[in-house]
Amino acid sequence: MLAGEFHLAAAFELTVTYLFAITGTLAGIPRVSVTTDQHSMPCPPRQRRFPLAALSMMVLLLLIADGSRLWAQDVVAQEEPTPSSVDEITTPIERSFIERIPRPGFFPWLKEQLKDAPAFFRDTKVDLNLRSFYFRRDKFDDSVSSAWAMGGALAYKSGWLLDRLQVGTTFYWSDNLYGPKDKDGTLLLKPGQHGYSVLGQLFGRVKLFDDHIVNLYRYEYNTPFIGKNDNRMTPNTFEGYTLTGSFGGKDGAPGFRYGGGYITKIKERNSDDFVWMSRDAGADVKRGVGVVGGLFTYDKLSIGAINYYSSDIINIFYTESKYSFPITKELGALLAFQFADQRSVGKELLNGRSFATNQVGMKGDVSYSGAVFTLGYTNTLRGDDMQSPWSGYPGYTSVQVQDFNRAEEQALITKLSYDFSRLGLEGVSTYLLWVHGWGRINPSTKSGAPDENEFNADLQWRPKWSFLNGFSARFRYSRVHQYQGPKDSQHDYRFILNYDFPLL
Repeated sequence: MLAGEFHLAAAFELTVTYLFAITGTLAGIPRVSVTTDQHSMPCPPRQRRFPLAALSMMVLLLLIADGSRLWAQDVVAQEEPTPSSVDEITTPIERSFIERIPRPGFFPWLKEQLKDAPAFFRDTKVDLNLRSFYFRRDKFDDSVSSAWAMGGALAYKSGWLLDRLQVGTTFYWSDNLYGPKDKDGTLLLKPGQHGYSVLGQLFGRVKLFDDHIVNLYRYEYNTPFIGKNDNRMTPNTFEGYTLTGSFGGKDGAPGFRYGGGYITKIKERNSDDFVWMSRDAGADVKRGVGVVGGLFTYDKLSIGAINYYSSDIINIFYTESKYSFPITKELGALLAFQFADQRSVGKELLNGRSFATNQVGMKGDVSYSGAVFTLGYTNTLRGDDMQSPWSGYPGYTSVQVQDFNRAEEQALITKLSYDFSRLGLEGVSTYLLWVHGWGRINPSTKSGAPDENEFNADLQWRPKWSFLNGFSARFRYSRVHQYQGPKDSQHDYRFILNYDFPLL
């Protein structure tokens, strides 16, 4: 980074951070020390730092006692509510370039006091998300990864200044409640089972006109191959500069959403550092990723494509289409198709050799009276593994543990989900799925590799009661069975509590 760019970024970071601190103080939240990859911003004099685990537990108890309204953190496909009909199913590319619509805060009296203030202050949003996560994996080699963490996110977003400028920031943390050092590897904590904290988002947004917005510096993206991957304690976030926008699309009319820009760095899920995108992928150089993509929608039809290019590293192209339609009043159907292509470019610094691979996928969903049945298929057509260094993998057979995207691997998925609301269990849903993968090879030796099956079970409770609206409790289980291996199975257990509290 050039000296001028460094000072500009530093000034911007400090300005937004202290705006965040001031707003947090208005809401009664103690300020904490924030460390970034460039400099540390200490607490004010005489301000005692709160241990993160104690802060998390204290606020969680206060929220439960208060009976507050809340909303779960935005998440990727694995962490979304179980759909009860095909109309609720979104594909990986449909989640691109969409901003969450905020809910009203819990303190309407404070919002009322700001009603006559300029929009920059009047429309301020402050949100506290708490998450507790227990994870255990019994692996093929008889080792165990296990931890229990407590943490979350504290987010601030201003209103629009002169209807053109918006700023915001999000502070993330994860603290160790249980984590033996000999059971590392859960990704809930940093290596060594250490807690972490990081200013994961710090952004400015410039509105050019209507819904066309420039996003600057540290921000959150959720595209198929650059995304949050929010299935641990905190999500991936990114440093970059992008333009997003949309035309039409209201009330079933034709619409088009687009996005593009340059992403320089990534903060991985369990990290407090931002590193170059190329280094995160595995190449020891400083390279970012250029991104451009778009999505066309018309009623129940969507067709989109997106391309990622990192000079001398890799090019990834992804396209997807979806069409849903009613059969009867209760019976609905959905058909979807996807294709991903990856190949080395330029000096081929990622693997030191030329490579090219791709995967095709298709799936169908049928829903009836709260139940959804899914049948899908993917095929990796070339002799190299597919890669996803900056997100979860978007393939239709990517599930809790395995992605089933290895060299020449084919996979078939069957899934059945059900929403129990019609039986009087409001907010309770479940799904069972099974994936069989076969035909994969070792990319280096081209010899055959063991076939695998994976079974997943998921149970969620998202109560609708006013004092728990948005709270979620979730249990997930996975069993991976490997044929011809020294040990034929591994088990994965996850229990997640999520509590998101809009303060303002």
